[in-house]
Amino acid sequence: MSGIVRLMDVVKDYPLGKVTVHALRKVNLTIDKGEFTVIAGPSGSGKTTLLNLIGCIDVATAGEVLVDGKSTGKLTDKQLTSLRLNSIGFIFQSFNLINVLDIRQNVEFPLLLQGGLSKAERQARVDDVVDKVGLRQFASQRPNELSGGQRQRVAIARALVTRPAIVLADEPTANLDSTTGTQIIDLMKEINHQDHTTFIFSTHDEKVMKRADRVVRILDGMLEAAGLSESRGPSESGGEQVHA
Repeated sequence: MSGIVRLMDVVKDYPLGKVTVHALRKVNLTIDKGEFTVIAGPSGSGKTTLLNLIGCIDVATAGEVLVDGKSTGKLTDKQLTSLRLNSIGFIFQSFNLINVLDIRQNVEFPLLLQGGLSKAERQARVDDVVDKVGLRQFASQRPNELSGGQRQRVAIARALVTRPAIVLADEPTANLDSTTGTQIIDLMKEINHQDHTTFIFSTHDEKVMKRADRVVRILDGMLEAAGLSESRGPSESGGEQVHA
């Protein structure tokens, strides 16, 4: 497979005063459509930078990043914005919901930015994903009236409403208790299996890593040697991990 995401010899440097921070160093990675992949590493390892490049929030200093068949370094700002709106959904650890809007309006917001759908079509999309994350009875409430787990479900619905090819989640369980975090991962895996949506998310939580199909480990801006990743077998609860 050619991969829905490909990084080839990717370097990302940030100037910091008189020094240069090497956030990513010659990263090579391919993620195929429908994968449920974790980017794992400690704080400062480069995992958020890696997600930002895949999410077209930033561009590489060197190398090439291909997302859904498009080389992001060759795109204009307008084209990058279009790629983000149409191909990528984002789930943030801080939820990033708009408190003055109710749940239905929060979920609808990306569709308004995207344009092209009638009000009835938008309503149908919103109803579908709100049902999918189990929040129909809370649809008229505002984010500050919900629990942390419910707000994260809203964030998942908002990420899915545009029907993106890829969903990126940066530490999606970091602000949740362990039980709620497990429920959120279960929900994302269910959607991944049903719709074959590609999920890529960062974490340093070993319990979350065990639920992934594949774990890509990063440290000091470099992927692990000896295969770059770990894959789980057909059974999520059993079987040993092997290097891909």
